Amino acid sequence: MTKAVCPGSYDPITNGHLDVITRAAGLFDEVIVSVVNASVRKTPPIFDTEERIAFIEEATAHLGNVRVEAFDVLIVDFARRVGACAIVKGLRAISDFEYELEMANLNRRQAKDIESVYLMASPQYSFLSSSGVKELATFGGDIDGLVPEPVARRLKEELARPRT
Repeated sequence: MTKAVCPGSYDPITNGHLDVITRAAGLFDEVIVSVVNASVRKTPPIFDTEERIAFIEEATAHLGNVRVEAFDVLIVDFARRVGACAIVKGLRAISDFEYELEMANLNRRQAKDIESVYLMASPQYSFLSSSGVKELATFGGDIDGLVPEPVARRLKEELARPRT
């Protein structure tokens, strides 16, 4: 049985993330969407870990071989713990490639037995990022079709600013 992890902060999950997760589910027997709950990023997440997990579980409920789990260790350690042979991530642009190349090499140094697998973003999602969605939501932009509907609703509640 082949298992893969799809790590990320998923703050929030986007339709681009879901595209990669769905495609990974077709390649591996089991996919564990791994939600980091100890991020080293500069800004705190909008949604807590439990809410991010709930969004992902709802959006992937139709995929029988996908489950969601939080992690707070090196992704290679988490992958080993769940028995995964691969770390699956999406790539949108050259800037993603540069960052992911560095991470793949660091991960490989830690765990030669775990492969990094990259799926090219589908064209309709090649521009899509969680940070971009949050910025749109903050200023009242249209985020419908970029994230699952429950996520869009909650983002609008959390981030909508009154206009001056």
